[in-house]
Amino acid sequence: MVESPSKAKTIEKYLGSDYKVVSSKGHICDLATTGKGGLGIDVENNFTPTYKISKEKKEVVKELKKLAKDSEKVILASDPDREGEAIAWHLARELGLSVEDDNRVTFHEITKPVVTEAIQEPHKIDMDLVKSQEARRMLDRIIGFKLSKLLQNKIQSKSAGRVQSVALRLIVEREEEIRKFKSEEYWTIAADLKKGNSTFTADLNKVDGKKPKMANKEEANAILALCAKEPFVVSSITSRKKNKEPKLPFTTSTLQQESSTKLGYGARKTMSLAQKLYEGVDLGGTTTGLISYMRTDSTRLSDLFVNDTENFIDREYGKEYRGKAHEKNSTNAQDAHEAIRPTDINNTPEKVREYLTNEQFRLYSLIYARTLASLMANAQFDVTSVKFTAGPCEFGASGQVMLFDGYTKVYSKYEKQTTTNLPMLKQGEEMKHVHITSAQHFTEPPARYTEAKLIKELEEKSIGRPSTYATIIDTLQKRAYVTLEKATETSKTKVFRPTEQGELTNTKLQEFFKKIINVQYTADMEKSLDIIAEGNEDYVKFLKEFYSDFEPLVEQAYEKMPKKELEKVGRKCPLCGNDLVYRNGRFGKFVSCSTYPECKYTENADPELTELEKTEKLCPECGHKMVIKKGRFGPFWACSDYPTCKHIEPLKAKPKPKPTGEKCPECGHDLVERVSRYGKTFIGCSNYPKCHYIKKSEKTAKKEEAAAIENGPAPAGAPDPNVQNVIQNLEVFSGSDLFDDNASLDFSDRSSESKS
Repeated sequence: MVESPSKAKTIEKYLGSDYKVVSSKGHICDLATTGKGGLGIDVENNFTPTYKISKEKKEVVKELKKLAKDSEKVILASDPDREGEAIAWHLARELGLSVEDDNRVTFHEITKPVVTEAIQEPHKIDMDLVKSQEARRMLDRIIGFKLSKLLQNKIQSKSAGRVQSVALRLIVEREEEIRKFKSEEYWTIAADLKKGNSTFTADLNKVDGKKPKMANKEEANAILALCAKEPFVVSSITSRKKNKEPKLPFTTSTLQQESSTKLGYGARKTMSLAQKLYEGVDLGGTTTGLISYMRTDSTRLSDLFVNDTENFIDREYGKEYRGKAHEKNSTNAQDAHEAIRPTDINNTPEKVREYLTNEQFRLYSLIYARTLASLMANAQFDVTSVKFTAGPCEFGASGQVMLFDGYTKVYSKYEKQTTTNLPMLKQGEEMKHVHITSAQHFTEPPARYTEAKLIKELEEKSIGRPSTYATIIDTLQKRAYVTLEKATETSKTKVFRPTEQGELTNTKLQEFFKKIINVQYTADMEKSLDIIAEGNEDYVKFLKEFYSDFEPLVEQAYEKMPKKELEKVGRKCPLCGNDLVYRNGRFGKFVSCSTYPECKYTENADPELTELEKTEKLCPECGHKMVIKKGRFGPFWACSDYPTCKHIEPLKAKPKPKPTGEKCPECGHDLVERVSRYGKTFIGCSNYPKCHYIKKSEKTAKKEEAAAIENGPAPAGAPDPNVQNVIQNLEVFSGSDLFDDNASLDFSDRSSESKS
């Protein structure tokens, strides 16, 4: 019994006809919502939990029981982590299996040798790990239920959580730092130098042996005057060799960070893609897992994998490129698993590309390159530092030249190396071509968190576990506590900003729960859960100590936290005559009746949308009235008879394409100017989708012409330019107005047939 259906198919092929591999589809049960406070936990009776099989899993459990009854032996093979161990225990309990039997197996990669070996070495369920998961789940239930109910009642916030609320605190505190920040003026001085055909820059480092401080133009001008009085002379030249080590293999956290910065994938998307690569991909008739287990905070690699990879490096690059395995783990790492790595170093990205989606290929390429690079030799550089003097002023310049590329041979795509050449200089040489200038600057406030930086901060502060970061970030956005938006209008980088409701939520939590909702307390909790998993702490005692701190704070908050009055709109409800009020929903503010849930009247908070909704618009499919709904990407028209009728339309009619007066060179239809959803203007055929022609911009055409002249004919095996053109067209059209804004395409099930 495994967790995932796709993993079940892969493993069953490995084990043969004597085995049937089935899936529990994740957790089969959770804490009930019965008992005092709906916690599903008997707090007075040593925190005894009550579990309930979820509604959607009843048929799954029924089928599993039948299969277990008809089988000679049941093997529990859920994921090799805390949650997986709990799933194995829940299955054992529901199926009547003994926890004293050797019926549990774990494997960290889905390959035939590893799976078949694991099946031969079953062991008992690790009940210490189960207790750790149970303690974690009860903590989350107690904090989540009690705080969420309190905040809903007092300030209309949707939820709070053990880790979620600390992550929110980090984002809000950063915003407060930015608001309080006062920019200060400062100046720098640099010399532009020229010798022969080489130009380079030297920065002012010292004046009279001290680091200069220039707070205004006058102070900068005074130093400029000092520099100008004396000749500009080379005072010292030093050269040294510098080694640059490769980065360690990926952990869950570092994979999420690097995937965000290098590929632009969010944490949830990264983990979803990694899950598929782990569970198995059909490689032309053979299904195999391409990467090891993706929930890990270890950077260790197995001896067998290291040996195979060293042989691969010797064969493909030469022995001089072989490095060494790194065994350095962070102090709070759980070393149960290896780092995230390819299961077979011979499965190069190019070799498996045809079997992967583009997104899977990009992530696999990143994981492969990082792992291979981690076992390669250091890159070596020759670094030259030159100091110049001009009277009491000292300037410095440095150059760097790569002597040996080492690991960058395979990782240069993801880690750019700079080369700065300095001309040949001699000590005591006077520079003839010198231009010294000053520049004004202003100190910048601390940067807002990107997704990658927030994940890094959470990991460094030991808040939560990397496997939960994607869920935490999603929840903060779904609760409308934060937004993830462009740092500037022209920037591609997205940063977190707290909403008004997010700041209010954090303020109230800090006012009444500062002792619990803080970085140190949350990190200490994680340490305690790890100690429980090792069998060195009683989890009931741990929960009692927590509850004795927490419950009095909840009681005090109910007594002293003022209730936020709902803001009145100034109009009456058209259905029942009571006041209309503003409320916060998943997609922002909306208007509803103050007597909700007795009266369920709602309308848009935006006056323009409210006026637009007064327009009599009928559904073209069923004739019911159309209403304006808000979704993830903004407002849209929807049939009021949903879910019976699911017709939707864009809020505003899209502008018609503008004729250009030109004809399509491929089919003869008119060429028209369109605007993509990203605001990019392009010229395409009006006969789309029958004709996919897109006219190249003048800039692109010139670049291609220049490249063709420089490079000559394409070598055999190069990408077909016609295929490349189709890809370019798809990329442009996928962002164009030809696709319905509310359409959703699902490519999650990509068999070899559907991919084509």
